[in-house]
Amino acid sequence: MTVPGYSICAADGLGRSLRLWRALRRVKQAHAAELLQVSQAMVSRWEAGTLVPDAEEQARLRRLMAARLDSAGDHALARLVTGSSTSAHLVCDLTHRLLAASQGRSHDWNFRTPELLGQSLWRFATPEIRAAEAALTEDGWFEPEPPAIELDTGANGSPLVPIRRGRMRWTRLQLSDGAFVRLAETIA
Repeated sequence: MTVPGYSICAADGLGRSLRLWRALRRVKQAHAAELLQVSQAMVSRWEAGTLVPDAEEQARLRRLMAARLDSAGDHALARLVTGSSTSAHLVCDLTHRLLAASQGRSHDWNFRTPELLGQSLWRFATPEIRAAEAALTEDGWFEPEPPAIELDTGANGSPLVPIRRGRMRWTRLQLSDGAFVRLAETIA
């Protein structure tokens, strides 16, 4: 079963993300298991990478660990993105929910950015973006110091959130609460 609005490609990275999320919040495996409605053994297997969560479990993990702009530093990051003249946007790394978009990106889209805030942009992803998402684990995206990922993409044909043929860069950043966001930039 696939869950609308979520990629299920990098599911094996969710266990590592959960371990970091728990450590930053000082949440024990037993409590995380309660929150996720699974056994502690299941949480342990996810974190060890010996078991990949199914689609429903992935959706619960993503909801639990979704990025939120809570601190002053997080809001400052969103303001920097919003005030930028380049084409860039910030999304939750797990859910692809839009958190902020630059003036340049808002100009690119035929949809008002405030109406998209909080909405997953995954439905607009091109095949190239989906393929890059599937390769995140092997590219080191979930490691402590992940590299920026650059990719070429084709157009998506969407009248609402058009993606044009070109090159983009993804940078993984961590918010104050330990959640991860992705800065997606168009490279000229």
